[in-house]
Formats: sequence, structure tokens, C-alpha cells
Amino acid sequence: MSETRLADHDLAALVPEWIDWAETARLLDVTVGKVKTMIRDHDLAAAVPVPGEGQKVPAAFVQDGLVVKGLPGLLTLMHDNRYDDREIIAWLFLDQDDLPGAPIDALRENRGTEVKRRAQAMAF
Repeated sequence: MSETRLADHDLAALVPEWIDWAETARLLDVTVGKVKTMIRDHDLAAAVPVPGEGQKVPAAFVQDGLVVKGLPGLLTLMHDNRYDDREIIAWLFLDQDDLPGAPIDALRENRGTEVKRRAQAMAF
């Protein structure tokens, strides 16, 4: 009857591939310090997928050497609506019946307008 809260999803099972901050930095051609700043500034999101491991970034957030188009704005929007990185990552990777697929797939396919509209609606 009750839906699983975003924060309660198993991120390790939900996100197919994770990369550490060093690999993220390598793929984006920036320093690890810059990756940390990008996470703090909501240009990227990170979480601990498995207890005892460090924070990692979903590999799908990086495409062709750049942060996926539209992701930073979406992260800021969702943070402004009091979602944390863990909840945002879960939402981005959960399939949506009428999208189709998951919001991260839509962002990677340059279909971010609908994703942003859905994120705005979640604030209400």
C-alpha cells in the first residue's frame, strides 16, 4: 500500500555502474578537488552505494567527457526542494512508466525538459 521512500532504495542495485572521484576526475579531465567542488555545488551528485565504501558518482552522470546536459540544473532544483543526493540519485534511476524509462536515460538522450517538469512537480 505504501510506496518505498526514495531514501530507502538500494542504490547499489538501482545504479548499474559507479565510479570513484578519481575516475570521475579522469573522465571529466579535472582534478579530484574539482570533483569535490562540483558535488558541493550540485553540478554532480554522489552517494555511498555500499556501506563501508566511500562516496561514488553514478557513471551515467558523465557522457563524452562532460557532465550530462541538464543534470546540474536538475540537481539544484531538487536540492532547493529539500531532496538530498541519495534521494535524487534513486529518483533519476527509477523507471517511470510514462517517461519511458528512467529520468537519467531521458537526460542522456537530450530529453531533459520532461524530466525537469516532473522534478518541479515533486515539490508540490
